[in-house]
Amino acid sequence: MYKCMVVTDPETAIGFRLAGLEVIELIDPKEASALLSSLLYRDDTGIIAMNEDFIAELDGRIMERVEKTYRPIVIPIPSGKRAVGQENYIERLLRKAIGYNIVVRQ
Repeated sequence: MYKCMVVTDPETAIGFRLAGLEVIELIDPKEASALLSSLLYRDDTGIIAMNEDFIAELDGRIMERVEKTYRPIVIPIPSGKRAVGQENYIERLLRKAIGYNIVVRQ
């Protein structure tokens, strides 16, 4: 069985730990690319929930790998301030999963 991992900042990490999830805390968003590149090759992980600020800082090659792989799936965790371009990633993720383009509006 695959597990869900959370990569987020220290302020929101405690809530995910209380829910029983494995949490990796990062302070600097620039560390996210190195961490995610190692997490993508783990056999026991099915979902990686990552703070959207960290996703915005990902290296282009890592993001390309994330979009091409079917497992683990990387999903953004909203951070309070809206990161530019995240809705495009979510739309691509939905289109890949169900085969249709769904427009997400607020």
